[in-house]
Amino acid sequence: MRSQTLNRWLDNRNVLGLLFMLPAAAILLVFLTYPLGLGVWLGFTDAKVGRGGGWIGLENYQWLWEDSVFRLSIFNTFLYTVVASVIKFVLGLWLALLLNRHLPFKSFLRAIVLLPFIVPTVLSAIAFWWIYDAQFSVLSWTLVKMGLIDEYINFLGEPNLARASTIAANVWRGVPFVAICLLAGLQTISPALYEAAAIDGATPWQQFRNITLPMLSPIIAVVMTFSVLFTFTDFQLIWVLTRGGPINATHLMATLSFQRAIPGGALGEGAAIATAMIPFLLAAILFSYFGLQRRKWQQGGADK
Repeated sequence: MRSQTLNRWLDNRNVLGLLFMLPAAAILLVFLTYPLGLGVWLGFTDAKVGRGGGWIGLENYQWLWEDSVFRLSIFNTFLYTVVASVIKFVLGLWLALLLNRHLPFKSFLRAIVLLPFIVPTVLSAIAFWWIYDAQFSVLSWTLVKMGLIDEYINFLGEPNLARASTIAANVWRGVPFVAICLLAGLQTISPALYEAAAIDGATPWQQFRNITLPMLSPIIAVVMTFSVLFTFTDFQLIWVLTRGGPINATHLMATLSFQRAIPGGALGEGAAIATAMIPFLLAAILFSYFGLQRRKWQQGGADK
């Protein structure tokens, strides 16, 4: 009787699916849920490195709201995320459309495009640190030899230049991910749709707007969600290049959280900064789902 009940349960697809998901759920619980819960808890305490903290409620968040460096890090994070994500999308889509054509050595070119993404982030950051160095910059050296500038540019020493330089480095690393994902989406679109549109007299722009974009929009939603999340939480690239300088001009919320928690020793304050990132990340996910994936023009209707 017991074996028959067990067999009946195992024949149930829902039960079997849950059993297969249990190992992954256990891993996520241990390595994701617990650290997240601990971080949220520490954000409500005055914990320091080397000693436990007591409950202080919202004091960390109240103090952060009055902290000009924290407010600047929010501005930097949004500027960095929005500008880098838009550029990565435009360049990634252009590159995907280019690689989708019949080009010689197409497989080799696709492999080359992936290189910036698969190179370790720290190694990429060190390379860019050398490119941007105030004394030994290969970029400044080239511009001087070409007669375009008279002296080396201090890319990482001036606030606006440092912001632009870190964004450029992030774009270089992130474009391959966007391009390859969108290329995979482009290859699922039937060529017959373009042939029919061409017969009807549609221009290349009309084909792109009315066929490519609507068919690609679910992929765009997923890819840009990941791109925004990766960019918003970027740490390694900024920390190796600038450590948040000059004068906090490139401090993101992630780097400021680490600086306050580990070198600064204020675990509670650092955890509060990290916890403050969660609403922004959830907003990005919700925007992707409700704002992009469910747009009515995917089904041929008009947006409202």
